[in-house]
Amino acid sequence: MNNVANDSNSSRNDSTWTGMVAVDDTALAVTDTGGPGRPVLYLNGSYATQRSWRPVISELGTDWRHITYDERARGKSKKSTDYSFEGCLRDIDAVLAARGVQRPLLVGWSYGAALALHWATRNPDRVAGVIMVDGGYPWDYLATVDNGDRDAGKEEIRRLFRRMRVPMAMASLLGLAARMNPAQAAEVNIELNEIVAASDPVFDLVTFPMRFIVGSGAAQGATEEGHAAMRATLDPVLARNPNVRVSAKVASNHTGIVRKDFRAIAAAVREVAAAHHTAGH
Repeated sequence: MNNVANDSNSSRNDSTWTGMVAVDDTALAVTDTGGPGRPVLYLNGSYATQRSWRPVISELGTDWRHITYDERARGKSKKSTDYSFEGCLRDIDAVLAARGVQRPLLVGWSYGAALALHWATRNPDRVAGVIMVDGGYPWDYLATVDNGDRDAGKEEIRRLFRRMRVPMAMASLLGLAARMNPAQAAEVNIELNEIVAASDPVFDLVTFPMRFIVGSGAAQGATEEGHAAMRATLDPVLARNPNVRVSAKVASNHTGIVRKDFRAIAAAVREVAAAHHTAGH
């Protein structure tokens, strides 16, 4: 694994580093504000980029060390032959190692929340806490469509992405969507559905402070009722694991939550950091 800085090292302040981190067959565009503050690693939604986190970072300010990156084929990162969930977990390790970061707080939105849950529970001694932004719920979407016919549900997801191929291609040219073909984007979504559907027991491995920001309303590709059912799957987890709590319920829907409720996300970061400190870590 190698990392190469570009020429914009001082784009934000004297200690900010921007560059590419090599991992597997690709390279990830990374930004690290540096400094002595507690490190916070931000994990994006499926097809989003690190730019989404700018309001949260601005709200928290310079007392924190903010590390963001674009996932494979998103933003300024390179394409890959592997867009799997396990590949994305390896990317977290690569970024932390390249930047020399230990015991970060993880802030994950949507797909990034699922990544945060699984990486942190596999590495509980390496994480200070996790903030889950309307994602990572243990919800089995495929059981709710086509009378529970999982294969039919998967094909419906593939059809959805085929229908979206033109707007997604245009958005990718503007850096607003992943540079994947419809089949690749669909498989990312299908794999995530399978992983979160089986993730209820994973929450029993949460031994560190975890806080949820819970949104409202729907997002593209799912109904408001479906999202309400998704969020309700968190209730049994809250009842049995005191380390998992809801920090805030906000009015924003799944798509707009980071942009509109950045203050609630920043407050949850502070809350988790305080809980970690109180626990004596």
